[in-house]
Amino acid sequence: MPKMKTNSSAKKRFRLTASGKVRSTTAGKNHFRRNRSQRMIRDSRGTMILKDCDANLVKRLLPNG
Repeated sequence: MPKMKTNSSAKKRFRLTASGKVRSTTAGKNHFRRNRSQRMIRDSRGTMILKDCDANLVKRLLPNG
């Protein structure tokens, strides 16, 4: 039986925490930031934990964790 392959685009964008949650960067950080409020720019710093419905899709792409 062949090895299960990790999706290359997913492994660049997501990481799994020790408890199995999926961590990703916040959307909307690259361009058109002057149109956004200061609160949205402030809240988009760092990373975020995905919701369970989205995390299940990502975990399928990262079989080896």
